[in-house]
Amino acid sequence: MTRSPDTDKPSGETSAPGTSSGAPVLEMTDVVIHYGRIQALHGISLRVDEGELVTLLGANGAGKSTTMRGISGLLKLSQGDIRFHGESITKLAPHERVSRGIIQVPEGRHIFPGMTVLENLDMGCYGRKFESKAAYSQALDQVFELFPRLKERRKQYGGTMSGGEQQMLAIGRGLMARPKLLLLDEPSMGLAPMVIQQIFSIIAQINAEGTTILLVEQNAQQALSRSDRGYILETGSILKEGPGRDLLVDDAVREAYLGVA
Repeated sequence: MTRSPDTDKPSGETSAPGTSSGAPVLEMTDVVIHYGRIQALHGISLRVDEGELVTLLGANGAGKSTTMRGISGLLKLSQGDIRFHGESITKLAPHERVSRGIIQVPEGRHIFPGMTVLENLDMGCYGRKFESKAAYSQALDQVFELFPRLKERRKQYGGTMSGGEQQMLAIGRGLMARPKLLLLDEPSMGLAPMVIQQIFSIIAQINAEGTTILLVEQNAQQALSRSDRGYILETGSILKEGPGRDLLVDDAVREAYLGVA
């Protein structure tokens, strides 16, 4: 599926399920996760198909980041199953999931402040080594093409950069791992509106160029307008799902996330 990254998606424009291999890139089935005795996820099920941009939308405490940590293996499942390209990864360690191409850009960016931009980007390929120097150079060039500011400041220390630049660096670091599934956790958090617009345009471009993305967000307008499909998560359960543009005009979603009654 190819589209212009700067245009909103028409209602109903979705990828065909499992277009490449017959199985979704990601499939969660009846997933339950606990923090001690507290149940954070209540049997959620979702899927992400090849080439899709799917948004998981919810307020603080809804379980969005818990879902991401479950997918990446940072939290163990109490119940349920997670499949990647049709194969269960539920029992795989986090580093094994990374080696298969599941790459998370965490909430809060978590760049290395004492490392330069280039050193931070190099850390992205730590768990997924390149076959050749040429392949590495090509990946680096692609990141710099998406984020020209990172190229300009490649020798600058990460900790001296603005919040928006650090978010660009965090996404660029994730792309250096050549993700088969890119998990983006709250990329707009703490950023100015103009920077948010820029970040979401770049996310749409990354997706348009073929990267499958699961996006966790609270910014309904920016996320759903660019998404193939979306899921609305509330207190650990999925309340609604559907095409992104359909959810964007849903009265309950508009009232809860856009302040429109």
